[in-house]
Amino acid sequence: MAPKTAYVTGGASGIGLAVTNMLIARNVRVAIADMNFSGAQDVASKHSDLVTAYELNVADWDSQLTVFEKVVQQFDGRVDYVFPIAGIGEQTFLPNDPSHKEGFVKPNLGTLDVDLNGFLYTVGLAVQQMRRQEKDESGFRGKITVVASVCGFYCVPTLPIYTAAKHAVVGVVRSYGKYLPEEGITLNAVCPNVVRTNISTDSFYSQLESQGLLTPMESVIEAFERLLDGKESGECLEVGPKGNVVLREPAKHLDAESGKIMEILYHRGRPLQAARS
Repeated sequence: MAPKTAYVTGGASGIGLAVTNMLIARNVRVAIADMNFSGAQDVASKHSDLVTAYELNVADWDSQLTVFEKVVQQFDGRVDYVFPIAGIGEQTFLPNDPSHKEGFVKPNLGTLDVDLNGFLYTVGLAVQQMRRQEKDESGFRGKITVVASVCGFYCVPTLPIYTAAKHAVVGVVRSYGKYLPEEGITLNAVCPNVVRTNISTDSFYSQLESQGLLTPMESVIEAFERLLDGKESGECLEVGPKGNVVLREPAKHLDAESGKIMEILYHRGRPLQAARS
């Protein structure tokens, strides 16, 4: 069999780099794309036989399209695995200067641009490409695994936009991810608690670590491998500070009537998503 191929956004550091290293250990050919191009190049230089680096702005559709087309060409028309991992943390949403008494300032939605729109752009590219591919020996055209967050389940009052983005990612995974297996594609999410990455400061991570509240990167990668090797789709794995990996179920229907409505809505919306034969 030809070696598997993978595309990782945010692969120069943090969770993206850890995923890249996991794929390298599996002898998977990896294209990593990152805003930090020098960091991506550094990773590629250490594994030149398997890794290629690209510069990417995930919030920009044209940037995503340009890079992904190069990746598809590099891999001779087949991308087996896609990992939308690039992301940023909360930014100041509204001015919090009490002296600002006149006029209005446009809200800063940069976090949504990266963590939600960027994710959707990558998924959109992946699904379109995977639809063109034949199924592999396991019966899949491709697998997509995204990093969400426990903020996709819980609500942090002071992280409203990041929380909104991750709730949306979880919603897309739990909805679209349940349809995609009809086309031989999976879409799942790994939802870690706080992991030491570049998204925050060393002092913040050290504070959590001193209290035993930092989630081990090894457990996050365990969750990725579980989804990579499995057949499930539309699922979210929470990874906690104790290293436990738990499948988080979505909310149950209020009653039988609500369940019936959801079934009707599924069939109502199916023509919008289904690939034409």
